[in-house]
Amino acid sequence: MSESARDLARKLLSGSGNGVKPPVPATRGAGAAAAPPPSAARAGHTRPARGPGRQFADHPEVASTVAKQAAIAAISAQSGLANPLFLPRNSPNDTVIRALDSELVNFSAYNYLGLSSHPRVVRAAKDALDQYGASASASRIVSGEIPLYGEIEQRLAGIYGVGDAMVTTSGYLTNAGVIGFLLREGDVAFCDSLIHGSVVSGTQWAGCRRINFRHNDPESLRSVLRMSRSGFDRAMVVLEGHYSMDGTVGRVAELAAIAREFDCAVMVDEAHSFGVFGARGHGIREHYDMAGTDVDIWMGTLSKALGSVGGFIAADADLIAAMKASAPGVAMLTGAPAPSAIGAALAGLDVLEAEPERVSRLWDNARLFDTALRDRDLDLGESHGTPIVPVIVPGEIRAGFVSGTLLRRGVYAGAISAPAVPVGKERLRFFITSEHTGAQLVSAADLLAETIELAGNLPTSAVPA
Repeated sequence: MSESARDLARKLLSGSGNGVKPPVPATRGAGAAAAPPPSAARAGHTRPARGPGRQFADHPEVASTVAKQAAIAAISAQSGLANPLFLPRNSPNDTVIRALDSELVNFSAYNYLGLSSHPRVVRAAKDALDQYGASASASRIVSGEIPLYGEIEQRLAGIYGVGDAMVTTSGYLTNAGVIGFLLREGDVAFCDSLIHGSVVSGTQWAGCRRINFRHNDPESLRSVLRMSRSGFDRAMVVLEGHYSMDGTVGRVAELAAIAREFDCAVMVDEAHSFGVFGARGHGIREHYDMAGTDVDIWMGTLSKALGSVGGFIAADADLIAAMKASAPGVAMLTGAPAPSAIGAALAGLDVLEAEPERVSRLWDNARLFDTALRDRDLDLGESHGTPIVPVIVPGEIRAGFVSGTLLRRGVYAGAISAPAVPVGKERLRFFITSEHTGAQLVSAADLLAETIELAGNLPTSAVPA
Protein backbone atom coordinates (compact mmCIF):
# COMPACT_ATOMS: atom_id res chain seq x y z
CA MET A 1 0.00 0.00 0.00
CA SER A 2 1.48 3.37 -1.01
CA GLU A 3 1.90 6.17 1.52
CA SER A 4 -0.97 8.14 -0.04
CA ALA A 5 -3.26 5.11 0.13
CA ARG A 6 -2.26 4.50 3.74
CA ASP A 7 -2.96 8.13 4.58
CA LEU A 8 -6.38 7.92 2.95
CA ALA A 9 -7.15 4.68 4.80
CA ARG A 10 -6.13 6.26 8.09
CA LYS A 11 -8.40 9.24 7.47
CA LEU A 12 -11.32 7.00 6.60
CA LEU A 13 -10.73 4.77 9.59
CA SER A 14 -10.34 7.72 11.93
CA GLY A 15 -14.10 7.96 11.93
CA SER A 16 -14.86 11.15 10.04
CA GLY A 17 -18.43 12.01 10.83
CA ASN A 18 -18.90 9.54 13.67
CA GLY A 19 -17.43 11.53 16.51
CA VAL A 20 -14.15 9.62 16.70
CA LYS A 21 -11.10 11.85 16.89
CA PRO A 22 -8.12 11.10 14.66
CA PRO A 23 -4.84 10.16 16.33
CA VAL A 24 -2.86 13.05 17.84
CA PRO A 25 0.59 13.38 16.24
CA ALA A 26 3.56 12.78 18.49
CA THR A 27 5.17 15.92 19.95
CA ARG A 28 8.61 16.85 18.71
CA GLY A 29 10.02 17.95 22.04
CA ALA A 30 9.61 20.89 24.40
CA GLY A 31 11.62 23.25 22.23
CA ALA A 32 9.92 22.37 18.96
CA ALA A 33 8.35 25.22 17.07
CA ALA A 34 4.64 25.07 16.51
CA ALA A 35 3.43 24.52 12.97
CA PRO A 36 2.21 27.72 11.34
CA PRO A 37 -1.54 28.13 10.97
CA PRO A 38 -2.93 27.17 7.56
CA SER A 39 -3.47 30.81 6.60
CA ALA A 40 0.18 31.66 7.31
CA ALA A 41 1.40 28.63 5.41
CA ARG A 42 -0.53 29.83 2.38
CA ALA A 43 0.50 33.47 2.65
CA GLY A 44 1.76 34.79 -0.64
CA HIS A 45 0.52 31.77 -2.58
CA THR A 46 -2.46 31.65 -4.90
CA ARG A 47 -4.61 28.56 -4.59
CA PRO A 48 -5.18 26.96 -7.99
CA ALA A 49 -8.81 26.67 -9.08
CA ARG A 50 -9.59 23.03 -9.72
CA GLY A 51 -13.16 23.47 -10.90
CA PRO A 52 -16.23 21.27 -10.43
CA GLY A 53 -15.45 17.57 -10.49
CA ARG A 54 -11.67 18.15 -10.54
CA GLN A 55 -10.83 17.99 -6.85
CA PHE A 56 -9.31 14.51 -7.14
CA ALA A 57 -8.41 14.25 -10.81
CA ASP A 58 -4.70 14.72 -10.03
CA HIS A 59 -4.74 12.82 -6.72
CA PRO A 60 -1.61 10.63 -7.02
CA GLU A 61 -3.39 7.38 -6.23
CA VAL A 62 -6.36 8.19 -8.48
CA ALA A 63 -4.22 9.30 -11.43
CA SER A 64 -1.84 6.34 -11.11
CA THR A 65 -4.66 3.80 -10.92
CA VAL A 66 -6.56 5.29 -13.84
CA ALA A 67 -3.42 5.29 -16.00
CA LYS A 68 -2.55 1.72 -15.08
CA GLN A 69 -6.05 0.43 -15.76
CA ALA A 70 -6.05 2.18 -19.13
CA ALA A 71 -2.71 0.57 -20.00
CA ILE A 72 -3.99 -2.87 -19.03
CA ALA A 73 -7.14 -2.36 -21.10
CA ALA A 74 -5.02 -1.28 -24.09
CA ILE A 75 -2.77 -4.32 -23.81
CA SER A 76 -5.83 -6.53 -23.54
CA ALA A 77 -7.37 -4.96 -26.65
CA GLN A 78 -4.14 -5.23 -28.67
CA SER A 79 -3.42 -8.82 -27.67
CA GLY A 80 -6.96 -10.10 -27.91
CA LEU A 81 -6.68 -11.51 -24.38
CA ALA A 82 -9.57 -10.99 -22.00
CA ASN A 83 -8.90 -8.60 -19.12
CA PRO A 84 -8.98 -10.74 -15.95
CA LEU A 85 -9.63 -7.72 -13.69
CA PHE A 86 -13.20 -7.36 -12.42
CA LEU A 87 -14.22 -10.35 -14.50
CA PRO A 88 -18.03 -10.42 -14.90
CA ARG A 89 -19.35 -13.68 -13.44
CA ASN A 90 -22.89 -15.05 -13.40
CA SER A 91 -22.50 -18.07 -11.16
CA PRO A 92 -21.44 -18.85 -7.58
CA ASN A 93 -17.71 -18.43 -6.91
CA ASP A 94 -17.10 -22.17 -6.99
CA THR A 95 -14.43 -24.45 -8.41
CA VAL A 96 -15.98 -23.94 -11.85
CA ILE A 97 -17.53 -20.57 -12.67
CA ARG A 98 -19.52 -19.22 -15.56
CA ALA A 99 -17.91 -16.17 -17.22
CA LEU A 100 -17.10 -14.91 -20.71
CA ASP A 101 -19.86 -17.18 -22.04
CA SER A 102 -17.91 -20.26 -21.00
CA GLU A 103 -17.00 -22.37 -17.99
CA LEU A 104 -13.70 -21.63 -16.26
CA VAL A 105 -11.78 -23.71 -13.74
CA ASN A 106 -11.48 -21.21 -10.90
CA PHE A 107 -8.41 -20.69 -8.69
CA SER A 108 -9.32 -17.18 -7.54
CA ALA A 109 -11.75 -17.87 -4.69
CA TYR A 110 -11.04 -18.27 -0.97
CA ASN A 111 -13.81 -20.86 -0.92
CA TYR A 112 -11.43 -23.43 0.57
CA LEU A 113 -14.06 -25.99 1.60
CA GLY A 114 -16.64 -25.31 -1.10
CA LEU A 115 -19.15 -24.03 1.46
CA SER A 116 -20.30 -20.78 -0.14
CA SER A 117 -22.84 -22.63 -2.28
CA HIS A 118 -23.31 -25.72 -0.11
CA PRO A 119 -27.06 -26.44 0.06
CA ARG A 120 -27.06 -26.45 3.85
CA VAL A 121 -25.29 -23.07 4.00
CA VAL A 122 -27.52 -21.48 1.37
CA ARG A 123 -30.66 -22.77 3.07
CA ALA A 124 -29.56 -21.38 6.45
CA ALA A 125 -28.94 -17.96 4.87
CA LYS A 126 -32.42 -18.00 3.32
CA ASP A 127 -34.04 -19.05 6.60
CA ALA A 128 -32.33 -16.21 8.48
CA LEU A 129 -33.33 -13.79 5.73
CA ASP A 130 -36.96 -14.84 6.01
CA GLN A 131 -37.02 -14.62 9.80
CA TYR A 132 -34.92 -11.50 10.49
CA GLY A 133 -34.88 -9.54 7.22
CA ALA A 134 -32.05 -8.48 4.96
CA SER A 135 -30.28 -6.15 7.42
CA ALA A 136 -29.81 -5.65 11.14
CA SER A 137 -30.42 -1.97 10.31
CA ALA A 138 -28.48 -0.65 13.32
CA SER A 139 -25.68 -1.46 15.74
CA ARG A 140 -26.35 -4.24 18.22
CA ILE A 141 -25.99 -1.96 21.22
CA VAL A 142 -29.05 0.07 20.24
CA SER A 143 -31.11 -2.25 18.07
CA GLY A 144 -31.25 -5.35 20.25
CA GLU A 145 -29.88 -8.84 19.75
CA ILE A 146 -31.04 -11.77 17.69
CA PRO A 147 -30.19 -15.29 18.85
CA LEU A 148 -27.92 -16.01 15.88
CA TYR A 149 -25.23 -13.61 17.11
CA GLY A 150 -24.93 -15.15 20.54
CA GLU A 151 -25.01 -18.67 19.14
CA ILE A 152 -22.12 -18.23 16.73
CA GLU A 153 -20.08 -16.25 19.25
CA GLN A 154 -20.34 -18.97 21.87
CA ARG A 155 -19.36 -21.60 19.34
CA LEU A 156 -16.32 -19.61 18.23
CA ALA A 157 -15.29 -18.95 21.83
CA GLY A 158 -15.54 -22.69 22.51
CA ILE A 159 -13.39 -23.54 19.49
CA TYR A 160 -10.68 -21.20 20.74
CA GLY A 161 -11.04 -22.04 24.43
CA VAL A 162 -11.53 -18.43 25.51
CA GLY A 163 -14.18 -16.42 27.34
CA ASP A 164 -16.18 -14.92 24.48
CA ALA A 165 -16.19 -13.89 20.83
CA MET A 166 -17.63 -11.12 18.68
CA VAL A 167 -18.72 -11.21 15.05
CA THR A 168 -18.27 -8.16 12.84
CA THR A 169 -19.22 -6.95 9.39
CA SER A 170 -15.69 -6.89 7.92
CA GLY A 171 -12.45 -8.77 8.38
CA TYR A 172 -10.40 -5.74 7.33
CA LEU A 173 -12.17 -3.46 9.80
CA THR A 174 -11.84 -6.07 12.53
CA ASN A 175 -8.05 -5.90 12.41
CA ALA A 176 -7.97 -2.14 11.96
CA GLY A 177 -10.63 -1.44 14.58
CA VAL A 178 -9.29 -3.76 17.28
CA ILE A 179 -5.78 -2.32 17.05
CA GLY A 180 -7.17 1.20 16.79
CA PHE A 181 -9.16 0.65 19.99
CA LEU A 182 -6.52 -1.13 22.10
CA LEU A 183 -3.34 0.78 21.22
CA ARG A 184 -2.55 4.49 21.21
CA GLU A 185 0.32 6.96 21.23
CA GLY A 186 3.08 5.60 23.45
CA ASP A 187 2.22 1.99 22.55
CA VAL A 188 3.71 -0.25 19.88
CA ALA A 189 2.73 -3.06 17.51
CA PHE A 190 5.52 -5.46 16.57
CA CYS A 191 4.44 -6.91 13.22
CA ASP A 192 5.64 -9.66 10.95
CA SER A 193 7.04 -7.93 7.87
CA LEU A 194 4.39 -9.62 5.68
CA ILE A 195 1.47 -8.62 7.89
CA HIS A 196 -1.79 -7.70 6.14
CA GLY A 197 -2.52 -4.08 5.22
CA SER A 198 -5.51 -4.02 7.59
CA VAL A 199 -3.10 -4.26 10.51
CA VAL A 200 -1.05 -1.40 9.08
CA SER A 201 -4.23 0.68 8.87
CA GLY A 202 -5.01 -0.19 12.48
CA THR A 203 -1.66 1.09 13.72
CA GLN A 204 -2.19 4.32 11.81
CA TRP A 205 -5.63 4.72 13.33
CA ALA A 206 -4.20 4.05 16.79
CA GLY A 207 -1.34 6.54 16.42
CA CYS A 208 1.00 3.93 17.88
CA ARG A 209 4.43 2.94 16.59
CA ARG A 210 4.72 -0.02 14.23
CA ILE A 211 8.00 -1.97 14.19
CA ASN A 212 8.45 -4.88 11.80
CA PHE A 213 10.55 -7.99 12.28
CA ARG A 214 11.69 -10.41 9.57
CA HIS A 215 8.98 -12.71 8.29
CA ASN A 216 8.51 -15.79 10.46
CA ASP A 217 11.87 -15.25 12.19
CA PRO A 218 11.84 -15.86 15.97
CA GLU A 219 15.36 -14.51 16.46
CA SER A 220 14.51 -11.33 14.58
CA LEU A 221 11.50 -10.81 16.85
CA ARG A 222 13.61 -11.47 19.94
CA SER A 223 16.24 -8.99 18.80
CA VAL A 224 13.66 -6.29 18.02
CA LEU A 225 11.93 -6.78 21.37
CA ARG A 226 15.22 -6.72 23.26
CA MET A 227 16.14 -3.38 21.68
CA SER A 228 12.74 -1.67 21.64
CA ARG A 229 10.22 -3.10 24.11
CA SER A 230 11.27 -1.02 27.11
CA GLY A 231 10.55 2.22 25.27
CA PHE A 232 6.78 1.70 25.13
CA ASP A 233 3.82 1.18 27.44
CA ARG A 234 1.51 -1.45 25.95
CA ALA A 235 2.91 -3.71 23.25
CA MET A 236 1.30 -6.22 20.93
CA VAL A 237 2.93 -8.75 18.61
CA VAL A 238 0.74 -9.25 15.52
CA LEU A 239 1.05 -12.43 13.42
CA GLU A 240 -0.85 -14.39 10.80
CA GLY A 241 -1.60 -18.08 10.76
CA HIS A 242 -1.44 -18.40 6.96
CA TYR A 243 0.11 -15.61 4.88
CA SER A 244 -2.12 -14.88 1.92
CA MET A 245 0.43 -13.65 -0.64
CA ASP A 246 3.17 -16.19 0.00
CA GLY A 247 1.44 -19.34 1.21
CA THR A 248 3.66 -19.60 4.29
CA VAL A 249 2.57 -20.96 7.66
CA GLY A 250 3.04 -18.61 10.59
CA ARG A 251 5.36 -19.86 13.35
CA VAL A 252 2.73 -18.74 15.80
CA ALA A 253 3.57 -20.93 18.80
CA GLU A 254 7.27 -19.97 18.83
CA LEU A 255 6.68 -16.29 18.21
CA ALA A 256 3.92 -16.05 20.81
CA ALA A 257 6.19 -17.61 23.44
CA ILE A 258 8.90 -15.03 22.71
CA ALA A 259 6.35 -12.22 22.93
CA ARG A 260 5.40 -13.40 26.43
CA GLU A 261 9.04 -13.20 27.55
CA PHE A 262 8.93 -9.45 26.86
CA ASP A 263 5.49 -8.68 28.35
CA CYS A 264 3.74 -8.34 24.99
CA ALA A 265 0.19 -9.19 24.09
CA VAL A 266 -0.31 -11.39 21.02
CA MET A 267 -2.86 -11.08 18.22
CA VAL A 268 -3.17 -13.70 15.48
CA ASP A 269 -4.96 -13.11 12.18
CA GLU A 270 -6.55 -16.41 11.12
CA ALA A 271 -8.34 -15.11 8.02
CA HIS A 272 -6.78 -17.80 5.83
CA SER A 273 -6.06 -20.46 8.46
CA PHE A 274 -9.40 -20.95 10.23
CA GLY A 275 -11.20 -23.82 8.47
CA VAL A 276 -7.94 -24.76 6.74
CA PHE A 277 -5.50 -25.87 9.45
CA GLY A 278 -6.00 -28.56 12.06
CA ALA A 279 -7.64 -31.96 11.66
CA ARG A 280 -11.07 -30.43 12.33
CA GLY A 281 -10.35 -27.14 10.59
CA HIS A 282 -10.17 -25.25 13.87
CA GLY A 283 -7.21 -23.23 12.73
CA ILE A 284 -3.61 -22.59 13.70
CA ARG A 285 -4.34 -23.13 17.41
CA GLU A 286 -5.36 -26.71 16.65
CA HIS A 287 -2.45 -27.11 14.22
CA TYR A 288 0.08 -26.27 16.96
CA ASP A 289 -2.00 -27.69 19.84
CA MET A 290 -1.88 -24.34 21.63
CA ALA A 291 -3.92 -23.27 24.63
CA GLY A 292 -6.46 -20.56 23.89
CA THR A 293 -4.75 -18.27 26.40
CA ASP A 294 -1.39 -18.52 24.61
CA VAL A 295 -2.77 -15.72 22.44
CA ASP A 296 -4.69 -12.67 23.66
CA ILE A 297 -6.76 -12.03 20.53
CA TRP A 298 -7.68 -14.60 17.89
CA MET A 299 -9.02 -12.90 14.78
CA GLY A 300 -10.65 -14.61 11.82
CA THR A 301 -13.08 -14.14 8.97
CA LEU A 302 -16.36 -15.73 8.02
CA SER A 303 -15.71 -14.99 4.33
CA LYS A 304 -13.09 -17.60 3.52
CA ALA A 305 -13.50 -21.24 4.58
CA LEU A 306 -16.92 -20.70 6.20
CA GLY A 307 -18.43 -19.43 2.95
CA SER A 308 -20.08 -16.31 4.36
CA VAL A 309 -18.96 -12.71 4.96
CA GLY A 310 -17.65 -10.75 7.94
CA GLY A 311 -15.04 -11.12 10.65
CA PHE A 312 -14.71 -12.21 14.26
CA ILE A 313 -12.45 -12.04 17.28
CA ALA A 314 -12.22 -14.46 20.19
CA ALA A 315 -10.63 -13.36 23.46
CA ASP A 316 -11.10 -12.75 27.19
CA ALA A 317 -14.74 -12.11 28.06
CA ASP A 318 -14.11 -8.66 29.57
CA LEU A 319 -12.11 -7.56 26.54
CA ILE A 320 -14.89 -8.70 24.20
CA ALA A 321 -17.55 -6.96 26.31
CA ALA A 322 -15.61 -3.70 26.18
CA MET A 323 -15.17 -3.88 22.42
CA LYS A 324 -18.84 -4.71 21.85
CA ALA A 325 -19.79 -1.56 23.74
CA SER A 326 -17.00 0.88 22.93
CA ALA A 327 -14.85 -0.03 19.92
CA PRO A 328 -15.66 2.29 16.98
CA GLY A 329 -15.64 0.70 13.57
CA VAL A 330 -15.86 -2.83 14.98
CA ALA A 331 -19.15 -2.96 16.86
CA MET A 332 -20.06 0.47 18.23
CA LEU A 333 -21.47 2.88 15.66
CA THR A 334 -21.62 0.24 12.90
CA GLY A 335 -24.45 -1.91 11.68
CA ALA A 336 -24.48 -5.48 12.93
CA PRO A 337 -23.70 -8.26 10.43
CA ALA A 338 -26.58 -9.24 8.17
CA PRO A 339 -28.61 -12.07 9.75
CA SER A 340 -28.28 -14.12 6.56
CA ALA A 341 -24.47 -13.92 6.78
CA ILE A 342 -24.49 -15.24 10.36
CA GLY A 343 -26.99 -17.96 9.48
CA ALA A 344 -24.70 -19.05 6.64
CA ALA A 345 -21.61 -19.04 8.86
CA LEU A 346 -23.34 -21.10 11.53
CA ALA A 347 -24.28 -23.65 8.90
CA GLY A 348 -20.69 -23.57 7.66
CA LEU A 349 -19.53 -24.53 11.16
CA ASP A 350 -22.10 -27.35 11.15
CA VAL A 351 -20.78 -28.71 7.84
CA LEU A 352 -17.19 -28.39 9.07
CA GLU A 353 -18.10 -30.49 12.11
CA ALA A 354 -20.11 -33.05 10.14
CA GLU A 355 -17.72 -33.40 7.19
CA PRO A 356 -14.09 -33.12 8.42
CA GLU A 357 -13.04 -35.02 5.32
CA ARG A 358 -13.35 -31.71 3.44
CA VAL A 359 -10.25 -30.48 5.28
CA SER A 360 -8.36 -33.69 4.45
CA ARG A 361 -9.38 -33.42 0.80
CA LEU A 362 -8.25 -29.79 0.72
CA TRP A 363 -4.75 -30.74 1.85
CA ASP A 364 -4.54 -33.71 -0.51
CA ASN A 365 -5.28 -31.30 -3.35
CA ALA A 366 -2.76 -28.74 -2.08
CA ARG A 367 -0.01 -31.37 -1.97
CA LEU A 368 -0.91 -32.65 -5.44
CA PHE A 369 -0.78 -29.18 -6.99
CA ASP A 370 2.42 -28.18 -5.19
CA THR A 371 4.15 -31.35 -6.39
CA ALA A 372 2.89 -30.92 -9.95
CA LEU A 373 4.22 -27.36 -10.15
CA ARG A 374 7.60 -28.22 -8.63
CA ASP A 375 7.95 -31.18 -11.01
CA ARG A 376 7.57 -28.64 -13.84
CA ASP A 377 10.34 -26.45 -12.33
CA LEU A 378 8.06 -23.50 -11.59
CA ASP A 379 9.07 -20.92 -9.00
CA LEU A 380 6.79 -21.12 -5.96
CA GLY A 381 8.71 -18.58 -3.91
CA GLU A 382 8.86 -19.35 -0.20
CA SER A 383 5.52 -21.17 -0.11
CA HIS A 384 5.03 -24.12 2.22
CA GLY A 385 2.83 -26.39 0.12
CA THR A 386 -0.41 -24.98 1.53
CA PRO A 387 -3.72 -24.27 -0.28
CA ILE A 388 -2.33 -20.81 -1.18
CA VAL A 389 0.10 -21.31 -4.07
CA PRO A 390 2.07 -18.32 -5.46
CA VAL A 391 3.73 -18.90 -8.83
CA ILE A 392 6.37 -16.24 -9.37
CA VAL A 393 6.30 -14.64 -12.85
CA PRO A 394 8.64 -11.61 -12.69
CA GLY A 395 7.45 -8.57 -14.61
CA GLU A 396 3.99 -7.06 -14.60
CA ILE A 397 3.46 -7.57 -18.33
CA ARG A 398 4.54 -11.20 -18.15
CA ALA A 399 2.33 -11.96 -15.17
CA GLY A 400 -0.62 -10.28 -16.87
CA PHE A 401 0.03 -12.17 -20.10
CA VAL A 402 0.08 -15.50 -18.27
CA SER A 403 -3.14 -14.69 -16.41
CA GLY A 404 -4.87 -13.53 -19.61
CA THR A 405 -3.71 -16.55 -21.61
CA LEU A 406 -4.87 -18.96 -18.93
CA LEU A 407 -8.22 -17.19 -18.92
CA ARG A 408 -8.58 -17.63 -22.68
CA ARG A 409 -7.83 -21.33 -22.24
CA GLY A 410 -10.34 -21.89 -19.46
CA VAL A 411 -8.39 -21.28 -16.23
CA TYR A 412 -8.97 -18.27 -13.97
CA ALA A 413 -6.07 -17.22 -11.72
CA GLY A 414 -5.31 -13.64 -10.83
CA ALA A 415 -2.00 -11.83 -11.36
CA ILE A 416 -0.57 -9.89 -8.40
CA SER A 417 1.83 -6.99 -8.92
CA ALA A 418 3.36 -4.08 -7.00
CA PRO A 419 2.62 -2.57 -4.56
CA ALA A 420 0.90 -5.71 -3.23
CA VAL A 421 4.16 -7.62 -3.76
CA PRO A 422 7.73 -6.37 -4.38
CA VAL A 423 8.73 -5.38 -7.91
CA GLY A 424 10.34 -8.43 -9.51
CA LYS A 425 8.21 -10.79 -7.42
CA GLU A 426 5.02 -10.49 -9.48
CA ARG A 427 3.02 -13.68 -9.39
CA LEU A 428 -0.10 -15.61 -10.10
CA ARG A 429 -1.86 -16.73 -6.95
CA PHE A 430 -3.79 -19.99 -6.90
CA PHE A 431 -6.29 -20.84 -4.17
CA ILE A 432 -6.84 -24.58 -3.93
CA THR A 433 -10.13 -25.96 -2.61
CA SER A 434 -11.40 -29.31 -1.43
CA GLU A 435 -13.62 -29.43 -4.51
CA HIS A 436 -10.95 -29.25 -7.22
CA THR A 437 -10.41 -32.55 -9.00
CA GLY A 438 -7.03 -34.13 -9.60
CA ALA A 439 -7.54 -33.77 -13.36
CA GLN A 440 -8.21 -30.01 -13.00
CA LEU A 441 -5.08 -29.54 -10.93
CA VAL A 442 -2.74 -31.47 -13.24
CA SER A 443 -4.21 -29.86 -16.36
CA ALA A 444 -3.75 -26.38 -14.85
CA ALA A 445 -0.14 -27.18 -13.96
CA ASP A 446 0.59 -28.27 -17.55
CA LEU A 447 -1.04 -25.20 -19.03
CA LEU A 448 0.71 -22.90 -16.58
CA ALA A 449 4.16 -24.28 -17.37
CA GLU A 450 3.51 -23.92 -21.10
CA THR A 451 2.26 -20.35 -20.77
CA ILE A 452 5.11 -19.19 -18.53
CA GLU A 453 7.58 -20.50 -21.10
CA LEU A 454 5.82 -18.42 -23.79
CA ALA A 455 5.90 -15.36 -21.53
CA GLY A 456 9.69 -15.55 -21.41
CA ASN A 457 9.76 -13.82 -24.80
CA LEU A 458 7.98 -10.74 -23.44
CA PRO A 459 9.66 -7.64 -21.98
CA THR A 460 10.03 -7.48 -18.21
CA SER A 461 9.16 -3.80 -17.86
CA ALA A 462 6.07 -3.09 -15.83
CA VAL A 463 2.81 -1.65 -17.09
CA PRO A 464 3.28 2.15 -16.96
CA ALA A 465 2.03 3.74 -13.73
